[in-house]
Parts: sequence; C-alpha cells; structure tokens
Amino acid sequence: MLPEQPPTEVVRGACHHDCPDTCAWEATVADGRVVRLRGAADHPTTQGQLCPKVNRFVDRVYHPDRLLEPLRRVGEKGAGRFEPIGWDEAIAAIAGKLTQITATTGSEAILQFSFDGTQGAIQKGVLADRFFDSIGASDIRRHLCGVTAWLGAADVSGLPFGIDPEDLEHSRTVILWGTNTLLTNRHLWPMIEGAKAAGATVVVIDPIRTPTASAPEVDAFLQIRPGTDVALILAMLNVMDRDGIIERAWIDERTTGWEDLRRSFAEMPPETAAEITGLTVPQIEWLARTYASNRPAAIRVLVGPEHREHGRDIMRAIALLPAVTGAWKDLGGGLARSTQIYFEEALSFPTDRPQRRRFNMAALGAVLDDDDLAPPIEALVVHNSNPAVICPDQNAVVRGLERESLFTVVVEQFMTDTARYADIILPATTQLEHLDLMISWGHLYLALNQPAIPPRGGALANTEIFRRLASAMGIADPRLQATDEELVRDLLDTDHPWAADITYEQLREAGWVRLNVPAGHRPYVDTVPATDDGRLQLGSLRYRPGTETPDGAPGVAGRYPLTLMSRKQHVKFLNANYGGFADHHPREGEPLLEIHPDDAADRKLVDGDMVVVENERGRLSIRTKVSSAVQPGVVAIPFGWWHGATGAGRGVNALTNAAVPSDGAGSAFFHENLVEVSAVS
Repeated sequence: MLPEQPPTEVVRGACHHDCPDTCAWEATVADGRVVRLRGAADHPTTQGQLCPKVNRFVDRVYHPDRLLEPLRRVGEKGAGRFEPIGWDEAIAAIAGKLTQITATTGSEAILQFSFDGTQGAIQKGVLADRFFDSIGASDIRRHLCGVTAWLGAADVSGLPFGIDPEDLEHSRTVILWGTNTLLTNRHLWPMIEGAKAAGATVVVIDPIRTPTASAPEVDAFLQIRPGTDVALILAMLNVMDRDGIIERAWIDERTTGWEDLRRSFAEMPPETAAEITGLTVPQIEWLARTYASNRPAAIRVLVGPEHREHGRDIMRAIALLPAVTGAWKDLGGGLARSTQIYFEEALSFPTDRPQRRRFNMAALGAVLDDDDLAPPIEALVVHNSNPAVICPDQNAVVRGLERESLFTVVVEQFMTDTARYADIILPATTQLEHLDLMISWGHLYLALNQPAIPPRGGALANTEIFRRLASAMGIADPRLQATDEELVRDLLDTDHPWAADITYEQLREAGWVRLNVPAGHRPYVDTVPATDDGRLQLGSLRYRPGTETPDGAPGVAGRYPLTLMSRKQHVKFLNANYGGFADHHPREGEPLLEIHPDDAADRKLVDGDMVVVENERGRLSIRTKVSSAVQPGVVAIPFGWWHGATGAGRGVNALTNAAVPSDGAGSAFFHENLVEVSAVS
C-alpha cells in the first residue's frame, strides 16, 4: 500500500518582481511546505504560465544560502564575515546607533535607500517610509528607472495615462520602441501575436537586434543609432506633414503648440535624419506613412529609451506621435507605456508625507563619499535593493560602502554584494511568506498576495522589522504599528470609480480583480488631458546628442570610440535578482561583451578572447562574443551580474555614467558611456 499523501492547500498570490507582467500565481502547500508554484490559469495576462525566472522561485525560498537569522559583521567591510545575533540584540543595536547619530550629527545623516526589490504596495515601503519620515532621515529619489519615461509622457498629457495593453490586439500597426517584449514582457506577446494574426504590421525600433527584433512576427526591424530617436520622430512628422496624412481637425481641436512643433520638424527632413540615425530615407518614409495611415496604430514603449541625458526628450517625442496623429481616437491606438498611474489614481496612496532631504539614487557613490556634505551620511539603511550592483559608477559606490565611519544596515534574503558591506544584516521574508497588495505597470489587474507558509527561520517581513525599530526608538505613532492587513485595507479605502467596491474580502477569495476602468477606455478622448488648457501639448522639439556620445564629445570619443550599452538580456535574470545564483546563469556562466565583427577585426579580436573594457570611471576584464546583433561602434554588456562574475570583482556598472538631469529628477544616463576595448596583454 502506498503511503498516505499529506493534504494540500492552494494559496493564491502574485509575483513581486519589477516586471510589467505581475503574474498571478497559485502555491500548493503540503505539510507546511510549498511543493508547487504555477501561474494562475484564470488570470487574463498570466494564463497559467510563469517565466523562467519565477518557475524556480520555490528553490529560492528553500535555498541553502538563504539568510534566516540576523548577522553582525566581524571582519573587514566587504569580506563577508559575520556572526549570528538575536533579533532583540540586532534591533537594539540599530536603534541605539540611529538615536546616537540623530542626537549628535542630526537625523539627516541617516539615509534610507530602497527600490523595487519588491513592487508590493505594502512590503515595498509603507512602514519604512513612515519610520524614516518620523525621524527626519534623508531619502533618495527613486528615479533609476521609470521616472524619466513618466516625465516625458507627462510633458504632453499632464498625467501619462496609456492604453490598456490588452487592447493591442485591435492594433493594425504595432511599434515596439526600445523594448525587448519577448524577454522582459513575455506575457504581452500573445497580444502581439493576436494583432499579427489579424493583419497587423509589427515594427521593432532598437539599437540592438534583440530576440524580439528577430521574432518571425516582426515585419520590420529598424536598427537606429543609440539615442537618435528624436531625430527619427521629427523626420516622421516632417514626412506626414509633407504628404498631407495628418488630420488637422484633431490638431486644431485637441492640441496646443502645433506651429512651434511644425517649425521644429521642418528643420529635420528625412535626409538629415538618415545621416543622424543610420536609417535610410525609404525606411523613415515607410515608417511615417505606415504609422499615420495603417490604423489603429499603437506604440509600445517601456523604459529602454529613457536612460540617456536627453531621455526625457525621447519619451516626450514618442508621446507626441499619437498626439499629432490622433491615434488615441481608435480602440487599439495610442501609447501603451505604463498602467501604474491607474493604480496610483485609484488607490489611497498617502499624499501628505513630509519633505525630506533627498538625493538621486544614481548618485549614491558621490553622496557617500562627499566630505563637504552637511551633514554627511553616517548611517545607510538598505531595503529592497542591491545598490552595489544596480547603481552606476560602481567603484564610487563600493568606496562609499567601505567607509568604516558608515554604519550600514541591510535587510535581505541572501548575501548580496551590498550585504557583504553591512554592519548588521536583517533577514527578510520572501513573497511566499508575507501579505502584500500587488499593483502592475503592465496591465490593469490588482492582486492580493497571501502568505502560503509562515516565515522561515527568523526571517521577518519588512513591515515587522520597521514596527520593531519604531518601538525600540520610542516612536509612539500608532500608524507605525498597523498590521499588514490594515495597511492593505487602507489602500483599498477609496471612492475612486476605478477601485470602488473592490474589497479585501473579494481579493482574498478571488486572488485578483480588474480595476473598474471601462473596456476600450481611450485616454484623452474619453477623458481630458490634465494640462492647463485641457489639450495635448505639442511645442518645439530638437534633437540633441548626449554629452558622452560620439557626436556630443568627439574629443573623448577619440580615446574611447565605442558606445557601451548595459542590456537586460538574460531569460533567468531580472535586474540584479538571481544574478548571484548559478542555476539562473546562462549557459556560458559569465557575462560577455558583445562586439560587432568589424570592431573586433579592427582590434584583432576573435570570439572568446579575454579583453579589457575601460573608460575614465573604471575597467573590466571580460570575454568577448563577436555578434552582429550590435551595430558597428556599439558594444553591450549585460546588466545585473554580481561582482564575483568577473575576475575584476565588478560588473558593467563599473563603467556606466552616473550623471543625472540637472534638477536631479530622472534616470541616470546608463546607456551613454564611451569606452575602449583591447585584448588582455
């Protein structure tokens, strides 16, 4: 007789990763252990399928290297030598140090650093923000990704709403602009396939031939020179106006600033744009006519084009295309960028938080190493992030983390490159062990992530950690002792029509529910743009090369003639998540430098050679992959690998540009880096 199988329970939840898909999932639990994790078959986007990253998420939860008790540093910073301590001792030590710094130097000497290690509305930082707000600590602008795209689109529409990505199935022209959908947004691909099957023309615009660009569904791949998108768009508008395929009634009724924009694109005929972009005049003219005439026409763009000095201009220019053509009028037409703003408008996110001293997170290295900062940073508390890997100018970040005068606390699940520099590490729960409310930037479905198992070992949810810290520091604010369920209910306590009548009980039962956005909703047609005059804003626009580009810095390019891009290209990575796990590495087991055959030949390099990639910020030893996926003059190194993946103990961000817009708002210029590549002697 076979042994009796233990009873099982299925618990509904959702993925927390920084990905537009936000998949709903079902965890099967037996004897208190998760034995299976699969995508929710009834979820319209997930459709029963998780991605290769998350298919092995259960392995992560039970990984032997998981941190399950608080640790205190006993070796040099970065050496990774720690000893276990109890939670009471750890919390007391942190609270004591933060109290001391507040009393002596001031609370602004404490810096909170966090990002999208989880996108959950609760565990991402509700109580963490309340805690640091209450003590008056310094904060960061979480602008490493996404904000530039938001600002550029908002320059046109006031608030940057986009179409429901599900409506792409109605499109007859789909432009995938700087986005590798097959890899980074794989659950959208069925919508692209559906549109293609119904007769759509699918176009990819990208500096690199990605797997998406090579997909059989793609009719045209336009390999544009990096950062020249504005020139292409101005030329498209020039062609549309020249050929009389722009609907002037829409422009007159719905927009402001047409004549200023018209003067701008008059200076960019397709012949000039061809020289700048590397495309041909026929390609530019075909794209303009197809987009304007083959309707409904939609552009899908995420954050790829924004990581440049003039990324806001690029994102604004992309948003200008449907504003000029009136593509918003058609179901399946317009801009499919991000849906996150629907959730931000619908839910009761706090709007009355105090203002704190803030720094752009891309400048972390400079901030930690700034002797003239008043007050200087004496304590760094990191949660939901691995800044030693994700921030540009990595060498500066590591120098800052190495400071013995810096007290560093890291809330983590594993010994990341950042955690190795911590004074105290606090073990955090995984998505299968805590409650959270999941919004999405790739669809309109809200999900409740219910804990499938209790926290493993001594791990605690982020929320519980900050409750304990608040208590230890004598902060009496009752809002800092709210339970996770109360926090979820607070967010759902809204009378906005898009979330009206969506309840905690409904989500607990069903797992997920769609916001009440009407089917076929057309932004800026069914609603009014949130601009001063209620019209879409056009206005003047010009192409400007970035400072660290061949056109913008010919002198620097003489020494460093290649443009480096840091790609998110691994099927089993997501940003820095999984970058330190061998089971998630690609077959070659190491990051590779992609270099065009012409550039390789000029340097007498062949596939597999070990090379040095360097610029004024740093140098990296890495192996080559000679590939025509990159164009001449462009090289690429994948983003997200941990330091130990290379002999130099550094990743691509040892080379990347930490510059940010002058007002501090927006992404670092990750993709504008001039480098030289040479064989290891």
